[in-house]
Amino acid sequence: MTGRFAPTPSGRMHIGNVYAMLGAWLSARKSGDSIRLRIEDIDEPRVVPGAAETMMHDLDWLGLDWDGKPVFQSARHTLYQEALDLLGNLSIDEISDKVSTIGIDSDNSDSYGTAASDTINSPGMTPLIYPCFCSRADIRAASAPQEGDRFTVYPGTCRHHIANDPQHVKQRLAKGDRHSLRIATDDTTISFHDEVFGSQHYNLAQDIGDTIVRRSDGIYSYQLAVTVDDLDMGITDIVRGRDLLRSNALQIYIRKALIAAGFQPSEPVQSAKSSQSTNTVDSADATISYAHLPLIDNAAGQRLAKRERSLDLGILTAHGATAQQIIGYCAWLLGLQGDPEHTKPQPMSATEALGEFSWDAVRANTSDRMLDQAEFNAYFEL
Repeated sequence: MTGRFAPTPSGRMHIGNVYAMLGAWLSARKSGDSIRLRIEDIDEPRVVPGAAETMMHDLDWLGLDWDGKPVFQSARHTLYQEALDLLGNLSIDEISDKVSTIGIDSDNSDSYGTAASDTINSPGMTPLIYPCFCSRADIRAASAPQEGDRFTVYPGTCRHHIANDPQHVKQRLAKGDRHSLRIATDDTTISFHDEVFGSQHYNLAQDIGDTIVRRSDGIYSYQLAVTVDDLDMGITDIVRGRDLLRSNALQIYIRKALIAAGFQPSEPVQSAKSSQSTNTVDSADATISYAHLPLIDNAAGQRLAKRERSLDLGILTAHGATAQQIIGYCAWLLGLQGDPEHTKPQPMSATEALGEFSWDAVRANTSDRMLDQAEFNAYFEL
């Protein structure tokens, strides 16, 4: 199998980032597998100059190595557009039968594909990729975010317009009206096994909805880019935060659609050596292992963010924190030093953490971790 680091270079890594990176590294290296580094810099307005280089230096200093050359999303725009064009040649009806079997249980107006444009004129046919003219305010007014992961289910406004008045939609495209692109979903449940949280089931229509794959400013969405990258790079070991469990179901759906559309990965998928997961999600029968980690919250119960400089590696290293202290703290958060609720963190190297790693240890406590600032400061002598 092949794992991956996938940091966003929007600032210096904090403890929560290292925790997720350590989890990904341990999962891959425990099985003797490779791990790739992908810099997710597709959203260029968020990129902090020099942050990618600093991240690579920090990972190396922490002892978290990777295989091959780093991959930068900002250099893969052509690949994302090719994938979008392939998806744009399909209607939702053409993939519904394939998608229904997923899981362990079952700014140019023509940029979404000529066939999709033709499908707008076809009665009863919904293009898989369709233009959306709704503003964020429109969507907020008509939707309610899903509890826990800030996921908003789109009400399908522009999808209804395509069905009811396709000529008006084509006229708006011809005028160059600003629009995003969405991928249509249907009433199908995506099921998968997660190494930490067990069996997961999400209904595409009710829990996810039609999702943006290219923003109105022309930037390819995270959901599209990460799915294309994982498929193209042969990634089969995916470790990240539990806030992306719902997104994982969506990405399985997009992956299946890409394969149905004829997307050809540039790197072969490696066979799994050992895994409890049995998620066959593509035509090559690739088995993908998913693991979503409990989140790390600050003392106020809020999710960690890079703007919280007190927890980032810059502040910690400036106060003399060692790589072993940082890895040890993150290993403790993962549950590799006993239940974090009943133990105290101890310094350890990445290699030492590897000797203690198992998914059984991580899943022993699936509650989100809340940092006690006073204990954090005492451990790092801040």
